[in-house]
Amino acid sequence: MGLSLGNVIQLEIQGSDHLREKDGLWAVLVWLSIIAARKQSVEEIVRDHWAKFGRHYYCRFDYEGLEPKTTYYIMRDLEALVTDKSFIGQQFAVGSHVYSVAKTDSFEYVDPVDGTVTKKQGLRIIFSDASRLIFRLSSSSGVRATIRLYAESYERDPSGHDQEPQVPERSCALSTVCLTAPGKLKEL
Repeated sequence: MGLSLGNVIQLEIQGSDHLREKDGLWAVLVWLSIIAARKQSVEEIVRDHWAKFGRHYYCRFDYEGLEPKTTYYIMRDLEALVTDKSFIGQQFAVGSHVYSVAKTDSFEYVDPVDGTVTKKQGLRIIFSDASRLIFRLSSSSGVRATIRLYAESYERDPSGHDQEPQVPERSCALSTVCLTAPGKLKEL
């Protein structure tokens, strides 16, 4: 069984009599169990978690209705940019915060139930402070394609834990600075 309490609560139950669930009823049951065991409100539990581990802020941009051929070239060029060894160690300033690229990769998903590996699930730029950018290609409409950009900024300092969660300016600004600084992906 796995559990992730974050922006989206995910829970996987493995067993012969259960279907895998990602949200809904299982998530509610998990939260009710946690609340009952700790005898605290959800806010108290979450704030305790942030105090111990820090807080992650997320934002997502969807670039929708793109020509599939165009998205192929954008993702290809982006992969070439971020997987180039010279990209590691680059620094990007957003306000008073400096982000340093620690790792980049084209990530894959391994199904925890049957071990199936799905490659090329997106591109990740991971920074030394655990912040990251993720680029994923989606073609859910069948005719047009979507590039999804997930920006996540990590805040260790408790004085920064009360920012508006849907508008983490550092995460959003980081994506802009990181993409335009190398001067290769301004078209996105």
